[in-house]
Amino acid sequence: MHRLRKAGTSIVQQHPVPVFDEDGTPLGNYVADLFIAGCLLIEIKAVRCLLEEHVAQLLGYLRSSEIEHGLLIKFGAPKFHIRKYILNDAIEKEPEVTL
Repeated sequence: MHRLRKAGTSIVQQHPVPVFDEDGTPLGNYVADLFIAGCLLIEIKAVRCLLEEHVAQLLGYLRSSEIEHGLLIKFGAPKFHIRKYILNDAIEKEPEVTL
């Protein structure tokens, strides 16, 4: 986070993101682990492996907050994983990066 800020990127920790029902009714706020440049939601998990529940959680946050791009980042195992999800007309794409 520090390096992104140093590079001039807008990044906020524990940022409240408005959440809406399908009909547009405001439901409250989801608190994003990280929110970058007002358009990228990041969910961080300290687990050995990602489960379908983690993916479903992120996709639910993206849909209900009307944000298109999200990253699911996993710490807690020998390999660091980042999965990017894009919601575009209800099409979800899942490229995976392993570092």
